[in-house]
Amino acid sequence: MSSDGEDFYYDDADDGFGQDDDIMDDIDSESEPDVFDALSPTIEEAPSKKPYDVSYKVRSPQELLDMQNKEIKKIQTLLEVPSSAAATLLRHYAWNAEKLQEEFWTDSAKSLADSGLSPPGSPSTSIASLPPRSTRQTRSSHQEPFDCPICCDDFPASQFEEKTFALGCGHRFCRGCWQEYLTGKVKGEGESARVQCMESGCNRVVREEAVNELVTSDVSARYHELLNAAFVADSPNLRWCPHPSCEYAIECSQAPPRMLNQLVPTVVCHCGNDMCFGCGYAADHRPVLCKIVKLWEKKCADDSETANWLNAHTKECPKCQSTIEKNGGCNHMTCKKCKGEFCWVCMGPWSEHGTSWYQCNRFDEKSGINARDAQAKSRASLERYLHYFNRWANHEQSAKLDAEFYKKTEKKMEQMQNSGNLSWIEVQFARDAVSVVIKSRILLKWSYCMAF
Repeated sequence: MSSDGEDFYYDDADDGFGQDDDIMDDIDSESEPDVFDALSPTIEEAPSKKPYDVSYKVRSPQELLDMQNKEIKKIQTLLEVPSSAAATLLRHYAWNAEKLQEEFWTDSAKSLADSGLSPPGSPSTSIASLPPRSTRQTRSSHQEPFDCPICCDDFPASQFEEKTFALGCGHRFCRGCWQEYLTGKVKGEGESARVQCMESGCNRVVREEAVNELVTSDVSARYHELLNAAFVADSPNLRWCPHPSCEYAIECSQAPPRMLNQLVPTVVCHCGNDMCFGCGYAADHRPVLCKIVKLWEKKCADDSETANWLNAHTKECPKCQSTIEKNGGCNHMTCKKCKGEFCWVCMGPWSEHGTSWYQCNRFDEKSGINARDAQAKSRASLERYLHYFNRWANHEQSAKLDAEFYKKTEKKMEQMQNSGNLSWIEVQFARDAVSVVIKSRILLKWSYCMAF
């Protein structure tokens, strides 16, 4: 949840807000509503939550940015480094401030080098803020033309400061090459926090203020979007809403991996859609656990049931191993590829069956029994899967028609208001009934997955 310590949460141990019981007892009944309003949780949930509900908060992109800036400012003050260096350190350590501080105080030089920053004592890590062009040489200190190592363009000494750029590592290139390189990294490869120097073998990270100075505004905007995405991906308590065109993220600290065997952490985004915080599934899949949902989705998506169907309805020629499907006729099979003749029941050579063209005389032999049993098991497994899958898929298809269901209900509500002299509030029962039906349908859908 929020790291500023200002939010309050329910405490299961004392059934309160974590406040002293004696203090709460001194509050009279008339003042209790005001106290509750002042101390009520800032999380998006009802005060009396159910045992299977989790506490969570929906975060906007600006709130995510504020969370990052708060952590950056804290590390900047503790380690006495520039804000961009603090941001680079935090991103390298996946925003784990405790691990960062421990390793930085143990060996600051190694910590900075591993993060792609300048060593301790250099101008880029020893001042509170960086000037826009702190790493450039002045005209007075550089009197020779510059040849860009990448594009091989020559720049006179008078344009050295204006047309070239170098990081703290000292590797200098022209601004055109820098812009093309950073644009490709950001827009082409989707990189942000770990964009390194163009020099081969150099792991110096291109920090935020350098990117903002070298690229166009649209690339810079995309760069900051990727930084936000990386922040959410690195945090175990944050997850993006998976629904299209939704820009919100969900923060939840009550759904660690060890708890996913006991609960399904369903949350509701500001866009109005449900999602499972545990596995990121874009819907409520209660009562099925996340690991079972993943297995079911994989089984429905891959070719496992295709192979099962082949085992149940086809066999391989015992001579050339060609796959053959029997679509009628007797058990006397002739392979079209190798012209080999065999019995469909026992898979033995047809020459050993004598004149028994329509009946196999080897049913009691071990090989024949095993072949029949294997095929029977495959058919039974396939029929069982299709039984549950068809019912699951029917509810899945019905769920796709919920939007149309809502539209019809809204029209019916308008008709009831116009013809029955009912108020808007009085006809809300219809919408509530539709919501119950949809939730029940979702519950039934996943019950078939659980039964399988």
